[in-house]
Amino acid sequence: MDAFLKELPELAKEKHLETKKYFARLKKRTPKNLDVVMKDLHQKEFKKTDCLTCGNCCKTTSPIFTNKDIERIAKSMKMRVVNFIAQYLERDGDDFYVLKTAPCTFFDESDNTCFIYDVRPKACEEYPHTNRRKFIQLTDLTLKNTEVCPAVYNIVEALKIKLPFVGGKK
Repeated sequence: MDAFLKELPELAKEKHLETKKYFARLKKRTPKNLDVVMKDLHQKEFKKTDCLTCGNCCKTTSPIFTNKDIERIAKSMKMRVVNFIAQYLERDGDDFYVLKTAPCTFFDESDNTCFIYDVRPKACEEYPHTNRRKFIQLTDLTLKNTEVCPAVYNIVEALKIKLPFVGGKK
Protein backbone atom coordinates (compact mmCIF):
# COMPACT_ATOMS: atom_id res chain seq x y z
CA MET A 1 0.00 0.00 0.00
CA ASP A 2 2.78 2.47 0.89
CA ALA A 3 4.41 2.30 -2.55
CA PHE A 4 1.08 2.71 -4.34
CA LEU A 5 0.14 5.58 -2.03
CA LYS A 6 3.38 7.40 -2.85
CA GLU A 7 2.76 6.93 -6.58
CA LEU A 8 -0.95 7.78 -6.40
CA PRO A 9 -0.80 11.57 -6.92
CA GLU A 10 1.38 11.12 -10.02
CA LEU A 11 -0.76 8.26 -11.38
CA ALA A 12 -3.92 10.29 -10.83
CA LYS A 13 -2.39 13.33 -12.55
CA GLU A 14 -1.40 11.18 -15.53
CA LYS A 15 -5.00 9.93 -15.81
CA HIS A 16 -6.60 13.29 -14.90
CA LEU A 17 -7.48 14.48 -18.40
CA GLU A 18 -8.61 11.01 -19.52
CA THR A 19 -10.82 10.66 -16.44
CA LYS A 20 -12.19 14.19 -16.76
CA LYS A 21 -13.19 13.49 -20.39
CA TYR A 22 -14.63 10.12 -19.39
CA PHE A 23 -16.80 11.74 -16.71
CA ALA A 24 -17.93 14.45 -19.16
CA ARG A 25 -19.10 11.73 -21.57
CA LEU A 26 -20.67 9.85 -18.68
CA LYS A 27 -22.69 12.96 -17.80
CA LYS A 28 -23.91 13.29 -21.39
CA ARG A 29 -24.93 9.63 -21.68
CA THR A 30 -25.49 8.44 -18.12
CA PRO A 31 -26.37 4.74 -18.05
CA LYS A 32 -29.52 4.01 -16.05
CA ASN A 33 -27.61 1.42 -14.03
CA LEU A 34 -24.65 3.68 -13.11
CA ASP A 35 -25.44 3.74 -9.39
CA VAL A 36 -25.78 -0.06 -9.35
CA VAL A 37 -22.46 -0.46 -11.19
CA MET A 38 -20.75 1.99 -8.83
CA LYS A 39 -22.13 0.25 -5.75
CA ASP A 40 -20.85 -3.08 -7.06
CA LEU A 41 -17.38 -1.67 -7.88
CA HIS A 42 -17.27 0.03 -4.47
CA GLN A 43 -18.16 -3.19 -2.63
CA LYS A 44 -15.60 -5.23 -4.60
CA GLU A 45 -12.86 -2.68 -3.92
CA PHE A 46 -13.58 -2.47 -0.21
CA LYS A 47 -13.53 -6.25 0.17
CA LYS A 48 -9.79 -5.97 -0.54
CA THR A 49 -9.07 -2.46 0.78
CA ASP A 50 -8.68 -1.64 4.47
CA CYS A 51 -8.75 2.08 5.14
CA LEU A 52 -6.73 1.58 8.32
CA THR A 53 -3.70 0.65 6.19
CA CYS A 54 -3.85 4.05 4.49
CA GLY A 55 -5.58 6.99 6.19
CA ASN A 56 -4.49 9.34 3.41
CA CYS A 57 -7.84 11.14 3.38
CA CYS A 58 -7.39 12.04 7.06
CA LYS A 59 -3.75 12.99 6.50
CA THR A 60 -4.31 15.33 3.56
CA THR A 61 -7.88 16.67 3.32
CA SER A 62 -10.60 18.05 5.53
CA PRO A 63 -14.21 17.01 5.45
CA ILE A 64 -16.96 19.60 5.41
CA PHE A 65 -18.52 19.95 8.86
CA THR A 66 -22.28 20.58 8.83
CA ASN A 67 -23.98 22.34 11.72
CA LYS A 68 -25.36 18.97 12.86
CA ASP A 69 -21.84 17.50 12.77
CA ILE A 70 -20.48 20.38 14.81
CA GLU A 71 -23.23 20.13 17.43
CA ARG A 72 -22.84 16.34 17.75
CA ILE A 73 -19.04 16.40 17.98
CA ALA A 74 -18.94 19.37 20.37
CA LYS A 75 -21.47 17.65 22.64
CA SER A 76 -19.42 14.43 22.65
CA MET A 77 -16.33 16.45 23.59
CA LYS A 78 -18.29 18.34 26.25
CA MET A 79 -17.54 21.63 24.51
CA ARG A 80 -19.71 24.56 23.58
CA VAL A 81 -20.29 24.79 19.82
CA VAL A 82 -18.72 28.25 19.63
CA ASN A 83 -15.57 26.99 21.37
CA PHE A 84 -15.36 23.90 19.13
CA ILE A 85 -15.59 26.08 16.03
CA ALA A 86 -13.01 28.54 17.34
CA GLN A 87 -10.55 25.80 18.28
CA TYR A 88 -10.81 23.45 15.29
CA LEU A 89 -12.60 24.97 12.30
CA GLU A 90 -12.43 27.72 9.72
CA ARG A 91 -14.50 28.70 6.69
CA ASP A 92 -13.18 27.66 3.28
CA GLY A 93 -13.54 29.52 -0.03
CA ASP A 94 -17.05 28.10 -0.47
CA ASP A 95 -18.01 29.22 3.06
CA PHE A 96 -18.09 25.67 4.46
CA TYR A 97 -16.65 24.75 7.83
CA VAL A 98 -13.44 22.71 7.45
CA LEU A 99 -10.55 21.84 9.73
CA LYS A 100 -7.85 24.43 10.34
CA THR A 101 -5.10 21.85 10.07
CA ALA A 102 -4.04 18.70 8.26
CA PRO A 103 -3.63 15.94 9.19
CA CYS A 104 -7.04 15.89 10.85
CA THR A 105 -6.93 16.92 14.48
CA PHE A 106 -8.86 13.78 15.40
CA PHE A 107 -6.64 11.38 13.44
CA ASP A 108 -4.32 9.03 15.31
CA GLU A 109 -1.30 8.58 13.04
CA SER A 110 0.01 5.66 15.10
CA ASP A 111 -2.75 3.34 13.87
CA ASN A 112 -4.78 5.41 11.36
CA THR A 113 -7.84 5.50 13.60
CA CYS A 114 -10.16 8.36 14.49
CA PHE A 115 -10.61 9.72 18.00
CA ILE A 116 -14.20 10.76 17.20
CA TYR A 117 -15.14 7.87 14.90
CA ASP A 118 -18.55 7.26 16.51
CA VAL A 119 -19.55 10.92 16.01
CA ARG A 120 -17.43 11.76 12.95
CA PRO A 121 -18.74 14.18 10.31
CA LYS A 122 -21.21 12.84 7.78
CA ALA A 123 -18.68 13.56 5.02
CA CYS A 124 -16.22 11.18 6.71
CA GLU A 125 -18.88 8.54 7.18
CA GLU A 126 -19.78 8.67 3.47
CA TYR A 127 -16.21 8.94 2.17
CA PRO A 128 -15.11 8.19 -0.53
CA HIS A 129 -18.65 8.76 -1.89
CA THR A 130 -18.31 6.10 -4.61
CA ASN A 131 -21.39 4.18 -3.52
CA ARG A 132 -23.76 7.10 -3.11
CA ARG A 133 -26.99 7.48 -5.06
CA LYS A 134 -26.82 9.92 -7.97
CA PHE A 135 -23.10 9.30 -8.35
CA ILE A 136 -23.13 11.31 -11.57
CA GLN A 137 -23.46 14.47 -9.43
CA LEU A 138 -20.21 13.60 -7.63
CA THR A 139 -17.82 13.18 -10.55
CA ASP A 140 -15.87 16.39 -9.86
CA LEU A 141 -15.33 15.34 -6.25
CA THR A 142 -14.47 11.80 -7.36
CA LEU A 143 -11.88 13.15 -9.81
CA LYS A 144 -10.19 15.03 -6.93
CA ASN A 145 -10.43 11.96 -4.69
CA THR A 146 -8.50 9.81 -7.20
CA GLU A 147 -5.42 11.76 -6.06
CA VAL A 148 -6.11 11.05 -2.37
CA CYS A 149 -7.69 7.62 -2.10
CA PRO A 150 -6.21 4.50 -3.70
CA ALA A 151 -9.63 2.83 -3.57
CA VAL A 152 -11.23 5.67 -5.55
CA TYR A 153 -8.47 5.50 -8.14
CA ASN A 154 -9.05 1.74 -8.50
CA ILE A 155 -12.84 2.11 -8.64
CA VAL A 156 -12.66 4.77 -11.37
CA GLU A 157 -10.23 2.70 -13.44
CA ALA A 158 -12.52 -0.34 -13.00
CA LEU A 159 -15.50 1.78 -14.08
CA LYS A 160 -13.73 2.72 -17.32
CA ILE A 161 -13.29 -0.99 -18.03
CA LYS A 162 -16.83 -1.92 -16.97
CA LEU A 163 -18.47 0.86 -19.02
CA PRO A 164 -15.95 1.55 -21.81
CA PHE A 165 -18.61 2.56 -24.35
CA VAL A 166 -19.11 5.80 -22.45
CA GLY A 167 -15.51 6.69 -23.16
CA GLY A 168 -16.09 6.12 -26.88
CA LYS A 169 -14.03 2.91 -27.07
CA LYS A 170 -16.70 0.43 -28.22
